[in-house]
Amino acid sequence: MRRIVVVTGGAGFIGSNVVGALAAAGGRDVVVCDRWGRDERWRNLVRHEIAGVVAPERLLDMLEAEREAIDAVVHMGALSSTTETDVDRFVRDNIQPTFALLDWCTRARRRLIYASSAAVYGDGSAGFDDDPTPAFLARLAPLNAYAWSKLVVDRRVARLAAEGAALPPQWAGLRFFNVYGPGEAHKGDMMSVVTRNAPLAARGATVTLFASDRPGIADGGQSRDFVYVEDCARVVAWLVDNPSVSGLFNVGTGRAQSFAELTAALFKAYGRPAAIAYRPMPEALKGRYQYRTEARIDRLRAAGYGAPFRAVEAGVADYVARFLDADGRPL
Repeated sequence: MRRIVVVTGGAGFIGSNVVGALAAAGGRDVVVCDRWGRDERWRNLVRHEIAGVVAPERLLDMLEAEREAIDAVVHMGALSSTTETDVDRFVRDNIQPTFALLDWCTRARRRLIYASSAAVYGDGSAGFDDDPTPAFLARLAPLNAYAWSKLVVDRRVARLAAEGAALPPQWAGLRFFNVYGPGEAHKGDMMSVVTRNAPLAARGATVTLFASDRPGIADGGQSRDFVYVEDCARVVAWLVDNPSVSGLFNVGTGRAQSFAELTAALFKAYGRPAAIAYRPMPEALKGRYQYRTEARIDRLRAAGYGAPFRAVEAGVADYVARFLDADGRPL
């Protein structure tokens, strides 16, 4: 019998890389669920073989019709804008669809892997531990509605797990940290700093970063756990191949690196000297800006995932060499 893995948001940034990893592994048909519109996300799938395409509003019908063949649902689809203020959109596009898939996968006894986000940790004052206990999750304070929508799902799943309630035979919520790499050109303002600034670095022009407004943190010293999207996709593919592994897991390198380091790596990848300037932190971001994120990945390692995560120097170099042209544009 053919086995199907459905990837929602499969034409998007992380989703398309997941499709690529699963398609390359073989052994399963990969079906993409997404909305297409008039942008060029379809280009993210040009290199990958897929077995079908389904619209989001038809997804549950398709899952039911193909119930016996469904192996797993990988739910990467979401409204991911951290600046969107229409909370009803997050309820409609993030919370409700994820709960619907959780319900279907539980009833159908099919596996569910879904995208959470490191944004659930808010300003980081509670740490970056993927502790799945309801008590710890209750301490987290997201800084925006996007992060809240992800935490709502995590808390529900964690509560069900803690109470021994019915859940899919495998469930995994993945808290992606600051992801960069191929497939994000359609994201506009939500593109990573790497992709947005690659054309500047390619020609040796100055890249402007936010200045620090915190004592003790230098301009450009704000840091993130920057993780290469191909490394994220490998985690998902590993979970698909390891159905006994369930839980909430951080997906990051485990090492914070500064925006200055990241930008320097980008210039180096193009053989240019680093040229960085700084502008004041926007008023709208003051008090809502994360100054440091660093994934604790002990639980992912303890679950058996042993592959390395690339530091920005290696990840950015690979991205530039394989996926960007001499002008810093996607190939």
